[in-house]
Amino acid sequence: MKSNLTLVMVRIIAPNIPPKSRQITLSWRGIMRGVLRLTPMSIFVIPFGVGFGIAAIEQGLTVLQAMVLSVSVFSGAAQFAALEFWPKPVDLVSIALVMFAVNARHIVIGAALSPWLNQLPLWARWSALSLLSDPNFADSRPAFQSGERDAGILLGGGLILWLNWVCGTALGALAGAKIGDLQAYGFDVVMVCFFAAAITGQLKQRSTIVPAILAFGIAVATLGWLPTGWNIIVAALVGGIWGVLASAD
Repeated sequence: MKSNLTLVMVRIIAPNIPPKSRQITLSWRGIMRGVLRLTPMSIFVIPFGVGFGIAAIEQGLTVLQAMVLSVSVFSGAAQFAALEFWPKPVDLVSIALVMFAVNARHIVIGAALSPWLNQLPLWARWSALSLLSDPNFADSRPAFQSGERDAGILLGGGLILWLNWVCGTALGALAGAKIGDLQAYGFDVVMVCFFAAAITGQLKQRSTIVPAILAFGIAVATLGWLPTGWNIIVAALVGGIWGVLASAD
């Protein structure tokens, strides 16, 4: 039942995945290549970590608490959302539901990666996904589609992103007040440019353009009235379904 559900999700989200040619592996060499691939991009994660460090201290967390949160959670959106509950007493189930909603897009991401990662043993699969985030997904999935067979690039990319996120948190928690307004430096534009370039690189066939435009429109249109993260889920499902129906014609 579980495998059938995964196949349905993959068919909806990523209908044009080519058949596998050889077994997926997870190696140290692949991890190092992943680190090198995303090192330039990861530098721009630091300001976001700084922002979280500043917000955490302002909300009443200690430097150690902010650091532990970034080391163990590694989800910017979820961590900022968690700050809203601090230090108010709140039911853990409520926090868990908020975290699930914020990170629900990982359901789509996981389904999109499953044709490759499900070839790995369970321990290797969990290792590769342990530091999954939007940037290393956007980098590794096109690589897998182009013939890459080492899942280490996914883990390595996540590793360098996580390291710079933690470093940014430490910097913000320790010296955030002296840095000033981060928006003045324009770092937030870098992430937008990165994902725009990653998506544009995937639009190589005319059949992918309409689903992408449709998904974009739905994500923007529902941003104001769907919970954070759910607009991405709805947009991905609608765009994927459109792509499946169009390819069946």
